[in-house]
Amino acid sequence: MSGFDTSWLSLREPADRAARNPVLLRRLAAVLAEGERAPHVMDIGCGTGSTYRTLSARLPQATDWLLVDYDPALLGEASRLIGRPEVKTLQQDLTDLESLTLDGIDLLTASAFFDLCSLSFCEDLAARLAKHNVALYAALNYDGRIIWTNRHVLDIQIVRSFNRHQATDKGFGEALGPMATPHLKSVFQGLGYEVLTGDSPWRIGPGEEALHRAFVEGMVAPVLEMGDVDRASVESWRDQRLADIDQGGSCLVGHLDLLALPPR
Repeated sequence: MSGFDTSWLSLREPADRAARNPVLLRRLAAVLAEGERAPHVMDIGCGTGSTYRTLSARLPQATDWLLVDYDPALLGEASRLIGRPEVKTLQQDLTDLESLTLDGIDLLTASAFFDLCSLSFCEDLAARLAKHNVALYAALNYDGRIIWTNRHVLDIQIVRSFNRHQATDKGFGEALGPMATPHLKSVFQGLGYEVLTGDSPWRIGPGEEALHRAFVEGMVAPVLEMGDVDRASVESWRDQRLADIDQGGSCLVGHLDLLALPPR
């Protein structure tokens, strides 16, 4: 799976940080603080280290971090932005779960990741986490909701087509897309985990025009690829959506966070 553009990751990071569910964050911090030793955290699909920057101040000070991604350029940017040599990085093909070493890991984190993954990938990873008694914090999984304050006649059709594209192969097999969190919850509950979920929507409003524009522009190619809506209609929809942004329009993009805690 190829990495994401660093400019997009930088653009979305403030929205991601604001969206994370605070109840799950507090529970996660409390659980890790109960341990007898400093927790060891592995962040997969780490990108430029957004999850680390969000969580590091909330978790025990001595927490050991390992950031994992397939893209060496993203790992290099993560190391540059974090600027702490004790935060280790690892280039790893995440489709090869057998080579992902979990010995000594207490918590696996991933943000905006599992909606890109297949059910079989999630089941295989869950089985490995259960074998090693590892907790999971899976944040910002897209849940299929996109709602603009100023409605357009094509919104429902465009979002439906976009969601169909979200369920296509993103490098890990046929993706779960908006169904990622419900499936993860079912899988981990079946393994005896305590599972908590919570809303973590983006609320993109005035002052976040660049993110809003990039998000709308980024929907065009996936919708056209699905072929449900003709090009002229999609481009007209895009142009009106961009004009609405200039006039102060806002948008909600639904996400769900999940915290899965192994049996004690």
